[in-house]
This record gives sequence, structure tokens and C-alpha cells, in this order.
Amino acid sequence: MKRFPDNFLWGGAVAANQVEGAWQQDGKGLSTSDVQPQGIFGPIVQRTAGDSALKDIAIDFYHRYPQDIALFAEMGFSCLRVSIAWSRIFPQGDETQPNEAGLAYYDRLFDELARHHIQPMVTLSHYEMPLGLVQNYGGWGNRQLINFFLRYARTVFQRYQHKVKLWLTFNEINMSLHAPFTGVGLPGDSSKAAIYQAIHHQLVASALAVKACHEIIPDARIGNMLLGGLMYPLTCKPEDVFETLQQNRSWQFFGDVQCRGAWPGYMLRQLHEQGIELDITDEDRAALRETVDFISFSYYMSGCVTTDEALNQQARGNVLSMVPNPHLPSSEWGWQIDPIGLRTLLNMLWDRYQKPLFIVENGLGAKDCPQADGTIEDDYRISYLNDHLLQVAEALKDGVEIMGYTSWGPIDLISASKAEISKRYGFIYVDRHDDGAGSLTRSRKKSFFWYQRVIATQGDSLKP
Repeated sequence: MKRFPDNFLWGGAVAANQVEGAWQQDGKGLSTSDVQPQGIFGPIVQRTAGDSALKDIAIDFYHRYPQDIALFAEMGFSCLRVSIAWSRIFPQGDETQPNEAGLAYYDRLFDELARHHIQPMVTLSHYEMPLGLVQNYGGWGNRQLINFFLRYARTVFQRYQHKVKLWLTFNEINMSLHAPFTGVGLPGDSSKAAIYQAIHHQLVASALAVKACHEIIPDARIGNMLLGGLMYPLTCKPEDVFETLQQNRSWQFFGDVQCRGAWPGYMLRQLHEQGIELDITDEDRAALRETVDFISFSYYMSGCVTTDEALNQQARGNVLSMVPNPHLPSSEWGWQIDPIGLRTLLNMLWDRYQKPLFIVENGLGAKDCPQADGTIEDDYRISYLNDHLLQVAEALKDGVEIMGYTSWGPIDLISASKAEISKRYGFIYVDRHDDGAGSLTRSRKKSFFWYQRVIATQGDSLKP
């Protein structure tokens, strides 16, 4: 018996603002990502003539995609997750007519993937939106954005209905709680009430996009995308266990709304106790009843929860301020490595929703150092991915329905958090550096050939 089913989709995942570059080409408007040149946790800046940022060129995927797709095909990819830059299609966000040059670019991209028999999975909004919608409407805090997003979604569904059969609405939609400008176009110091209202508008927009996709492309499947923030209780104290339940619910509720079709009672209670009463109309409630076909998520690490305030204070400033797990090793960036957590999360989501799952991000960021002959021995990446994929195979044996696996950053790209390329994820090395130097030449790492064999053997080459 093979470790993975024959119809399992193998591939990688990228985001437009982290790979494309060409930030002002072919009529593209400014996006929220363009004014965050130091990443999603960096300052918002006003771009001026002649300035530059690493993301402006990124890895120049906008022009080099045929070469990169050929390398993905060489590895055996059957799926590539990409995103459409919303501001390439509607540069300000509120136009009545789309930008044809932007639409034509993605036609070429999808045609190139088809030539290599690679199925695209397309995220509609991956950590960016037209800056005009923030400046002129106040971002997702404004209910008008629901219709602007729906116009964009319907436009690309109509245009690519014969080329794209797998869609996602918003990337890591729960990240808005930690990075509100990136997620919903609100200032970082916005009130919780404002952020949750903006999130509600986004959830309604997501549901309406799901409905539109079902109408326009009946043979397509459209999912949501969660940041899989699995948390464990630090101790077996009942207070820690209950606080962990609440912490997990703080991101699971996004899945509850998108998979079950309504805001869950526990979340409405939490908001009410904080003095937050959302504006939810009857039309909103009707819209939310249209639910996603599958659940996709990212998984990089797990964390711990405790009611011990002294330990919580020590954790402030960690990634998402999580208390570290004393039983786990960490990466160079302090992200704890927990392969079994992926199996746990897969089972948890399957038990909760009984909808197919898709792992659309998982990978290891590291500082890769080419040898004198140019080779890159990234055994640490191979070990990380091997151990996580073994746990995916275990979850399949548990009876979890899993559609596929797209590793994050199959080619080196600009990181989201700090907009640096030195934190590399790829199977393919890109000769570019944090200071902007480099030839942009592509080369295969050791992990390239490892992943190629994993795909060719349907996982049988994985080492226990």
C-alpha cells in the first residue's frame, strides 16, 4: 500500500507579492504590500519616486515564470499554489472595468502551468489588497469593500473558469488579529471592535465569493485558508487546559464561520464580554450560510498556553507571543519544530468539520550556504519535510481526507514577516541577497532531488 493516494496533489506554494516583482508594470496599482517594504511587521511607508525595496523585483517571477515552472515540473509537481495580485486586476480597487494587461498576465501564467500538466490553486487575496481601498474607503472596516471584492472575484472566476478549478479566498484569514493592516487594511493600533467588524465584512465577502464560484464554475472547488496555530496546554492544570481551548478557538472560529455558516456562540459571548457588539445584518447571516468545499491551512509550528502570567510575560516578543514547548527543538528563527503537531492538527480539523483538508504551506526557513562548487547541502530542510510528511501519511491512515500538500516556498522568495531573502525556504536557490545584490540565477539544492523522489515514489522514499 502506497503512503499517499494516486490522486494526492504534490507541489509548492508562493504569493504574488513575495515572488513576482514588477510592482508598477502593466498598469498594476499600489498594494498594501508595496507600502510595507520591511514586511508585515514593519512600518507603513509612503513610496516616493526612485526609492526601492527588495519586493519590487523580488525573484522576478513575473518575467521568469516559464523557467521556474519548468523546474517545478522537473520535480514532478501536479499543483502550484499562486495568488493573483488584486491590484493588477483593479489597480485602485473600485474601478468598474478590470485592467486587461493584468488579466492577460495570469492567462499566460495558467497556460504555462497547463503545458506542464500542473494544476493551479489560486488565492484571491494573499496578504495584499489595493492601497486605494485603504486610503479612500478605510479598508475592510468599510462594508463597501464586500462588493469591491466580489466584483474582483467574479471577474477572475469568469476569466479563468476553464483554467483554474481550485480556489482559496483569503490567505491565513486569522492573521488579521496579529497584523491588521496586512489582513484588513486597518492601522495597527485599531480597536478590537474595529478589527472584528472588519473581519466580519471579510468573512461575508469570502462567503459571497464561494457562492459566485459555485455559480460560475460548477466543477471548481473553493476553500478557505487558515494559519494553523495549534496550541497545547503547558501543564495539565484545568485552567491551562481551558485557556488552551479558548486560544485554539481564537483562530478556529474563522473555520467555524466558513465551514458551518454562522458565528459560533462561544465567540459572540467572548466579544460581548469585551463590550463588542458586531453589526451583523440578516443579509450577512444569509450570505454566511454558503460554506467552503474544503479547508486549507498553513502549519509551521505549535505553541503552549499557560495561565502563569510570569511565563506569559517572558514569551512577549516571541513569534505570536507563544510560550515555548520545553520538549521541542527550534529553527534558526526560533520556530519550534513539531511534526506530530501536524498529524494532531489534521485530525483535529477533520474531526471538527468533516471536510477535505489541504496542507497549502509547510516548510523550513534557513540560511543556506552554497559550497565552493555551488551545491547546497540542505539536509536540515530534508529532515524537517521528511518528518512532517511521515505524519501526513499517518493522518491518512487515521482516515483523514487530505487533498494534497504544497510546501511553502518551493523556490527562494522574499519572506512575509521581515521582507528578507536570507530566510530561505526553497528547493531552488535564487542568487539574490538582502542588500539586493545577486544575479537572480536559479540552481537546484539537494532537497530538489529529494522532493523529486518523494513525489515519484508517492512518499515511499520517506525515511521513518
